Amino acid sequence: MDSPEPLDSLVAACAILAASRDPRFPPLHLREFAALQIELSILAPPVLAASSDVLDRLQPGVHGAAVTLGPARGLLLPQVAAQFRWSALRFLEETCRKAGLHPGAWRDPEVRIELFTAEVFSESEYPASPLASAS
Repeated sequence: MDSPEPLDSLVAACAILAASRDPRFPPLHLREFAALQIELSILAPPVLAASSDVLDRLQPGVHGAAVTLGPARGLLLPQVAAQFRWSALRFLEETCRKAGLHPGAWRDPEVRIELFTAEVFSESEYPASPLASAS
């Protein structure tokens, strides 16, 4: 997402929205915050892929995908395929499902398919220092 807003403000706003207003999940409760693990994915600029060669180009666990058809859009991060051990085909099908499309919609020539990589930062890799938690 390109934005004139500073990155720290965008990250904070997105975290609040994800925790409180993501329609796929119930809002987080205060009692859940202690177990919360934060992960941040910085997406590289996407590259268009044709349906004819996307299965050859898409490397599950390396690439994320976004599928768009009209107002329908679904995006899955690279780590989703790695977590579930999905093939490139399954990953594309699940990205279509996330967009509200049928699983084979990625084959439609009207569908826009974008591939991207991501740099992932996890709270577990960068724990807060004792000094930071004391302030």
